[in-house]
Amino acid sequence: MEREINEQLVQTKEAIRRKAKWEKQMKDYQSELSEIESAIGNLEDQLSEELRDVKKLEGVSLTSLFQTFFGAKEEKLRKEKQEAAAVQLKLKEARKTEKELIDSINVLKEKVNNTGELVKKYNDLLLQKEAIIRKSNSSSANELFLLGDQEGDTRAYLIELKEAITAGEAVKSALEKAVSSLDSAEGWGALDMFGGGMISGLVKHDHIDKSTGFIHQAQSRMRTFQKELLDIDQAAEMHVDISGMLKFADFFFDGLLTDWMVQGRIQDSLAQVRDQQAKIAGIIRNLKMEVEKNEDSLEEIEVKKEAVIVGY
Repeated sequence: MEREINEQLVQTKEAIRRKAKWEKQMKDYQSELSEIESAIGNLEDQLSEELRDVKKLEGVSLTSLFQTFFGAKEEKLRKEKQEAAAVQLKLKEARKTEKELIDSINVLKEKVNNTGELVKKYNDLLLQKEAIIRKSNSSSANELFLLGDQEGDTRAYLIELKEAITAGEAVKSALEKAVSSLDSAEGWGALDMFGGGMISGLVKHDHIDKSTGFIHQAQSRMRTFQKELLDIDQAAEMHVDISGMLKFADFFFDGLLTDWMVQGRIQDSLAQVRDQQAKIAGIIRNLKMEVEKNEDSLEEIEVKKEAVIVGY
């Protein structure tokens, strides 16, 4: 009976910790959703303004005729269209992000709603455990209870660490694919500069398109990674801050896609992605060290429990 209650206490404590984690993640996602909704509104206004500028230049007006006469119209129109396209792309990315955030919030809501009355269940089990300890009047029974409590905390924390590592590896995978595409774009871009012709230009742009998809995927996965780290960095004293890394894709789209014809932009973007790769790899290494440390602690707890049970 006592062992069964101990096991239920460990499982219930793990579930309580998971529920608290999901609630914290949901709150963080909701904060991000408010930000992205505001950004979408601003981008929609900006796009309307950019499209008005394009329409003005394409129409017949005194300013348009004046610019045509002095040969400035085509260059100005090209620039305005490029700016409109860049805003349009950022708006498309923001809307994709908004949908992903809403989906993540809904998944977490369902998980939280399905947990039931965990705190009540845990308190009921504690009362049963307390009654057994009082009845047995044994220090061993009390020690087993304390060790079971430690075991529950450690097992729950190990689950969180391993989930964070999985999320980090997913980010790493997307960044590796982005690097591969940008590497290829850089190679074809160099050929294009030396007269590679239309084919090399088209291939370069195809690789850039693929890399933007992988960057969006990396940012989405980085958001999941950041949520997994919400509790861990504090518990492990790792002081991990990846809030700046979440904005990295915004800089990527600002830099690369407003001037994707320039070879230097591809090289700059490649350097940015490699920098993110190195940072993510460092965090994953620290998480794996934390797993090893806590697995050792869990083993010690299990050895102590066995010793108490044998001598009980």
